[in-house]
Amino acid sequence: MKGILGRKLGMTQVFTTDGTLVPVTVVECSPNVITQQKTLENDGYVATQVGFEDKKLRNPKHGNGYNKPEKGHFDKANTNPKRFVREFKSEEMSTYEVGTEISVDIFTAGDIVDVTGTSKGKGFQGAIKRHGQSRGPMAHGSRYHRRPGSMGAITANRVFPGKKLPGHMGVKRTTVQNLVIVEVDTENNLLLIKGNIPGPKKGMVMVKEGIKAVNKNKPSFDLVDLLPVAPVVEETVVTEEEAVVEETTEMKEV
Repeated sequence: MKGILGRKLGMTQVFTTDGTLVPVTVVECSPNVITQQKTLENDGYVATQVGFEDKKLRNPKHGNGYNKPEKGHFDKANTNPKRFVREFKSEEMSTYEVGTEISVDIFTAGDIVDVTGTSKGKGFQGAIKRHGQSRGPMAHGSRYHRRPGSMGAITANRVFPGKKLPGHMGVKRTTVQNLVIVEVDTENNLLLIKGNIPGPKKGMVMVKEGIKAVNKNKPSFDLVDLLPVAPVVEETVVTEEEAVVEETTEMKEV
């Protein structure tokens, strides 16, 4: 199962040759670096650690940036300290050597992928927007409009865990499955993925091979209708005898 890290740039649209509009999300995936290969002997599991985007040296006043232990870890991969570091549990990527760069060319148009990111923050929201609950009557003397409802039985004298109440909404790790890569731009390190993906603009996302596609589940769409097909131009070949006949007919007409 292959994967790469990138940033969500926003959404746009592309058209197929038959005029079908396809909404796509653009993900910029600058070259990632393999920073560590975890093995059963040393770590107890098999995974590939990938780094994305360079990180500056730590500023004592602000506290951001990398420190010396981080620099020592990335020096083993002969690369600059990275801002984002994630792991992919993939036997396919375990063949890469530490320090190897991977880019968008590991994917091709038509691949099925899963995209993981942090959902947009919505702030403090009520039970209706946060959990999709229904409201009460808005007239006829009712004083129950957008409240969360009963807190539970009287004999319990407490609110049970898991009660759907107002609170902070969003900013959660979210995965959208079975998305199609419409186009791979290797020159600009861009992936055009059909549909929407979690997170705000410039948010970091993980694009990895779809787990259901690996299990050979049939997708619910036809790739032939989705992907643009290059038009075929037929060339007409004129022989010498046909050219002579055309010249004589033109002279007779004159």
